[in-house]
Order: sequence, then structure tokens, then C-alpha cells
Amino acid sequence: MKPKKEAKISRRRPPRFELIGENVALDFVNTLDHRNTNPEELIESYNDLLRFAEDSGVLQHGLVDKLIERSYVAADRAQDVLIRAREMREAMHEVFRAILQKKPVPPAALARVNAEAQSAAAHMSVVQGKSGFEWRYDDFGSFDVVMWPIARAAVDLLASDRLPYVRTCSSKSCDWLFQDTSKNHHRRWCDMKVCGNRAKVRRFYARQKKES
Repeated sequence: MKPKKEAKISRRRPPRFELIGENVALDFVNTLDHRNTNPEELIESYNDLLRFAEDSGVLQHGLVDKLIERSYVAADRAQDVLIRAREMREAMHEVFRAILQKKPVPPAALARVNAEAQSAAAHMSVVQGKSGFEWRYDDFGSFDVVMWPIARAAVDLLASDRLPYVRTCSSKSCDWLFQDTSKNHHRRWCDMKVCGNRAKVRRFYARQKKES
């Protein structure tokens, strides 16, 4: 009697990152948490970078598994990409922060974002899919592949009519960026369940103190 074939079990890992930006580039900027008060690095390793890409949906978990395995063999190359990714993230932050503050965008930061976007474009081709033509990356074996969709998302957002709806959280203790996709574009908080509720609690206690 042949043994029963085991059901295929998904290797999808539980999400690690909180994605509230409505754009993968903004979510990536947010991976340096509490940036203006007590910075906390959420991308400590190349594997963390891959997990972010998996959580945000820019890389499939099968490819993430392969790149994780390869990163142990070529640790130096993976580390180089990690450093570049962090530098790209900080350049993106400088660009979006300047726009939000209505200040001139630092040329070096914009040049860095452009350089990574151009690197990504060099690996993109138009191919015919089931429902029409689509962009597709041509080298999924490269450690850099994790950066390409993020860089592309950043420049696409900068050149789009969605740019005026990029916001920063209204909480003084939070500096996360997000794209306001609400109907009236009046969103104030990165996450209403977190910063929004904290603000409500502070206002409640302030009223109680005033009335007492």
C-alpha cells in the first residue's frame, strides 16, 4: 500500500513589518523607526531586507527562500546590498522630507534615488503575460533584486499626481510616512489604531484635567 501523499504546506512566514504607507517606498523609509527621537533599525541584516520584501509583496516567498540560502554562501555580497539599501532608504527619506517641508530637495539624495532606479530599469523588460503586457525583472538571481521594486516605487511616486498626498504622521512621537488614500485626503495618523488612539486618549485626559 502506497503511503498517502502529504498535503503541500505553505512556507509563508508570519508578517514581521507593519505596512501602513500605502506605497512600498514609504514603508521602506519607515524601517528606521523613531528616526527623530530614539532611532531603531528594523533592517539589521540582509535577511531582514528580504523579509520586508516578502511582507510587502514585492518578492515571492519562494525567491526569498532561495536568496536567504545564497546569502549564507556569499555573505559579503549580501552585506554590500544591505548597506546600499540602507543608503537608498536614507536618500529617499531626505527627498520626501524636503518635499513635505516645502524645502529644496537635496541634489545628492535625489541623485542616489535616481541611480538605484536606473539600475533597476536596466533589469526590466516588457513581456507578454496572460492579461496583456507587463514589466518584469530579468535577473532574479541577483542579490540586488530586492532593491529594484522599492527604487522603482519611489521614482514612480515622485513623478505621479499622488505625490501631494504623501503625509507624515501627526503624532509628535512618530515620524512615519504614508500616502493618504482616504476619500477626502484628511488622514492624519500613520495608524488610527496606534497613534490615532493615543492622541484620543491624550485629548480625553486633557479635557478631564481641564474640567476638574
